[in-house]
Amino acid sequence: MKKIAILASGNGTNAEAIIEHFKNVKSASVALLGSNNTNAYVLQRATDHGIPHFTFEKKELENGSVKALLLIKRIDLIVLAGFLLKMPENIIQAFPDAIVNIHPALLPKFGGKGMYGDRVHQAVKDSGEKVTGISIHWVNEHYDEGKIIFQEKVAIDDSDTPQSIAEKVHQLEHKYYPKVIESLI
Repeated sequence: MKKIAILASGNGTNAEAIIEHFKNVKSASVALLGSNNTNAYVLQRATDHGIPHFTFEKKELENGSVKALLLIKRIDLIVLAGFLLKMPENIIQAFPDAIVNIHPALLPKFGGKGMYGDRVHQAVKDSGEKVTGISIHWVNEHYDEGKIIFQEKVAIDDSDTPQSIAEKVHQLEHKYYPKVIESLI
């Protein structure tokens, strides 16, 4: 059975959707969850589902401590779910083509450093785009520049707000991210 580790920084709705999905999958399971935010609600979600979890500081991500733990736990796939830190080269090299991320827009538009959460949805609204969506991609050394694995679109109405756009995008994330992760296993 393949082992998945989720890294998250916030509320954890995507992480929970992934955990729920893999309860019914025989080929893989969520074996570990890590967060760089000791107050992230995602840690409570992990506890509620009986998923082992840990917290870490940015320096532990960069100095190899997190990489060492992921290797000791024999993680096969790292899934970023609302994880806001850039992945350091030591982890990218240790897990080639085994780190996946989701972005709440259609890359390459509206990606890069600082483009996350409501900032993305506001930028999409301000641009006058008629569609947005999700991009699931491999992680490389640059923010949101890894090879795209999957994209799904949703229409934007003139009456949409950044908040309503966010809700549409969250629905896509919860529907497709777990399925795409399973296809990668």
